Amino acid sequence: MGVTAVGLGPRLPRPRGPLSGDLVALLTTDPETGTVTPVRASVGSPWSEDHQLALYICYELHYRSFADVDARWEWDPRILGLRAQLERPFLEALRAEVGPVPPLARQLQELLTEPSDGDGLSYFLLRRGERWQAREYLALRSIYHLKEADPQSWVIPRLHGAAQAALVAVQYDEYGAGRPEHTHSRMFAEMMADLGLNCGYGHYLEHTPAAALAVVNLMSLFALHRMYRGALVGQFAGVEITSSPGSARLAAALERLGAGPAGTRFYLEHIEADAVHEQLMRHGVIDALLADEPELREDVAFGLAASTLLDNRLAHHALTCWKQGQSALLDPLNIPAAV
Repeated sequence: MGVTAVGLGPRLPRPRGPLSGDLVALLTTDPETGTVTPVRASVGSPWSEDHQLALYICYELHYRSFADVDARWEWDPRILGLRAQLERPFLEALRAEVGPVPPLARQLQELLTEPSDGDGLSYFLLRRGERWQAREYLALRSIYHLKEADPQSWVIPRLHGAAQAALVAVQYDEYGAGRPEHTHSRMFAEMMADLGLNCGYGHYLEHTPAAALAVVNLMSLFALHRMYRGALVGQFAGVEITSSPGSARLAAALERLGAGPAGTRFYLEHIEADAVHEQLMRHGVIDALLADEPELREDVAFGLAASTLLDNRLAHHALTCWKQGQSALLDPLNIPAAV
């Protein structure tokens, strides 16, 4: 069949332990001749740097993959088996931390109510954030936003009827409504460049801690399994419901910190767009999905609760570091203050 194409994405990251080390070693071999390295999925916590990086690498093979990784690895049974061993403890840990899942209606109502004394990342950056912290925030979020909407696109063929049509309407906007320059991932890249960051896809993976990897891994886990389509809808709804007010704060924070028009365009776009998307997700997608498949209500509720949990874990990590004057990244960006 000739030479198989290799990935066009970033280079494979440095391992962070035995799990990611075994996986990276395997992916650098030829799928036809590579030996199966013992999988030690029981090593350490599913929240660890090693576990989350290994899971991220497995999932990234379904996106842009990595430079010099043979494309045949994407669906290789050895990779899928390893991935399954990583997913199980991650899901178990999620369910244990979420605990009893609050009713869906209650979660949605709570997300629609903006606290007057919020203490999340967008509030911190607006009130007291410094330019280096804003850069770190963008680097943390870049592993998702540079492929924004891609994880949720996996669920399109897993829905049908009105729910599918409404979700596609949201995705159409995410991909720029037919105009490449309006694609949200491109706007995020332009924002990074405006703040002096490298906007290459996956460039900051080496810097990204487990708390940020877990947020993206959750999307991919739900998206790549049909059985979790309800959970993915819940996750996506949570993003769209909270995005508009949070985006307004982030746009104001970045403007205060000296960002130019390209540095605020991404979040300014989301203020209006996600106010519409919130309605589409709640009424067009969730209501329609549950009218057709009411048995998915608990899955939607779990997806929303799990996504909220991981967003809060990331916020806690970043804020704890920043309030102590420390970097929230594994390696500080080391960008001159004048930039």
